[in-house]
Amino acid sequence: MKPRSTFLFSVLCFGYAFLYLPIAILIIYSFNDSRLVSVWGGFSLRWYGELLRNEQIIDAALLSLRIAAISATAATVLGTLAGIALARAGRFRGRVLFTGMIAAPLVMPEVITGLSLLLLFVAMQDIVGWPGARGATTITIAHITFSVAYVAVIVQSRLAGMDQSLEEAAMDLGGRPLAVALDITLPLLAPAMASGWLLSFTLSLDDLVIASFVSGPGASTLPMVIYSKVRLGVTPDVNALATLIILTVAAGVFAAGWLSMRRDRDVQEED
Repeated sequence: MKPRSTFLFSVLCFGYAFLYLPIAILIIYSFNDSRLVSVWGGFSLRWYGELLRNEQIIDAALLSLRIAAISATAATVLGTLAGIALARAGRFRGRVLFTGMIAAPLVMPEVITGLSLLLLFVAMQDIVGWPGARGATTITIAHITFSVAYVAVIVQSRLAGMDQSLEEAAMDLGGRPLAVALDITLPLLAPAMASGWLLSFTLSLDDLVIASFVSGPGASTLPMVIYSKVRLGVTPDVNALATLIILTVAAGVFAAGWLSMRRDRDVQEED
């Protein structure tokens, strides 16, 4: 093996080890019998049982999943409309302001976003009496607010690189704009919309800073619960929870890869 190839291979191995070795250690120590995270006390499934009996974590996980699903769905709808407007509406009054409002959540620090949303909810409560209290509803609205920007950017990029000949042909054949949008445009946008939904879902599950500003009593998401447990001292049940999340994500990635390979193989066989 040439020196250059050896160096590149070493750098590659170091990079993979830097990324995945901590995850492997976390998975191994999730089976630790000891109450001390850093001390190996033997192999055991004890902390998985403790995790399943921990109502606080289970409730927080269910709340996070519900908020992520709702916010991702709403953000996909609104972001798709915003992306279509930016890509196909041409020049219109207020376009610069609209573009800036879409791009702002992408570059705005989360602390600023969370604080501004908190002040907004407090002002709305004083003026119109809604929301009555901060909780799951305000967290969902906050997650929709910053997720819309990501979906809009993805959809706009998809439309910018998409051939309009199919839509123009459908219009020439007498198709109405709404029918063309539903039958031609949306199916072509489906991969971008699915990507936006998955990204929004992931960002919602991962958010801690913004949710900490806009949440209230009894509305603690999973990242908030994990962060509070870490501050008080990490226990092995957190390792068990992280392992389950990693395995779920890995299963989804492998399933998506397998479906993609199968689709490519079917296309090659048809050709």
